[in-house]
Amino acid sequence: MTLPLYNPTTSPFKTGIACKCPRCQQGRVFNGYLKVAKACDACGLDFGFSDTADGPAFFAMSIVSPFSVAMALWLQFAYEAPIWVQAITTLPFTVLGCMFFLRPLKGWLLCSQYVHLVREGKLKS
Repeated sequence: MTLPLYNPTTSPFKTGIACKCPRCQQGRVFNGYLKVAKACDACGLDFGFSDTADGPAFFAMSIVSPFSVAMALWLQFAYEAPIWVQAITTLPFTVLGCMFFLRPLKGWLLCSQYVHLVREGKLKS
């Protein structure tokens, strides 16, 4: 599969977090919340090349976790909060924070794969 050239005037980061097609910057990348579309609805680019795997989840957790831990520690040391208070404050903050970042991070990684012509590795036989 050959990938068409990328328009170098646009930032892959900006295009990715906007969840737009990396080739035309117009079409949508997702069908639903995190399901990657089969192709761009504007230019027809096949998104079969993309495989972001667990990258977006790792980055989202890395961004949100320090704030979650800081909030949990603050609640514990300032108020000696019982575990149920921690569960109804820190847990939803962590889950919703990660969900907030997942979609733009997945779009960014997909766009970066397109820009850098990332393909699956193959062994020579």
